[in-house]
Amino acid sequence: QVQLVESGGGLVQPGGSLRLSCAASGITFSRYDIAWYRQAPGKQRGLVATITSSGVTNYAESVKGRFAISRDNAKNTVSLQMNSLTAEDTAVYVCNARWILDRNYWGQGTQVTVSS
Repeated sequence: QVQLVESGGGLVQPGGSLRLSCAASGITFSRYDIAWYRQAPGKQRGLVATITSSGVTNYAESVKGRFAISRDNAKNTVSLQMNSLTAEDTAVYVCNARWILDRNYWGQGTQVTVSS
């Protein structure tokens, strides 16, 4: 059974930082590209950052320079370091795993709230 479990969300003040983690099980993790998406209330889900199986990263324009995605294949985890957070970053953050020879997998999400 494949599981993606996100953690690290919470309440943070504007300008603060959070580090999200996505722990995967049930897949050969190193084969999969991993992405973080987010969905704010009343908005569509949007791509935040991706890291390919070979470690190539890509970011949404809105988070470039503030967020950093990384992976540890030995631990089957992907992290998202989020700095200089603003209220516009408030959303549920969801982890996604994808590989051309398999279906997409999604986690349940973790809430990030940026508020003073």
